[in-house]
Amino acid sequence: MIGAMSPIHWIIVLVVAAVLFGGRGKLSSIMGDAAKGIKAFKEGLKTEDEPPAGTKVSPQVVGPRVEPSVDQREAEDARR
Repeated sequence: MIGAMSPIHWIIVLVVAAVLFGGRGKLSSIMGDAAKGIKAFKEGLKTEDEPPAGTKVSPQVVGPRVEPSVDQREAEDARR
């Protein structure tokens, strides 16, 4: 029948209602735990890029890549 709900549908509805409205704020505690986990993950990503406090980091200078000339390659080959 169209529109009739079988017993399994009622069980699913009751389970969803119990999760949403049952107990002392179960849904809010679940969402709060999820938010804490996301916050901890973001802080972990942020601190991963930063060096520990008290360490000195010297900047590295990286210049353009220079290909050796033909004469330099021939000199290297001759040395081998």
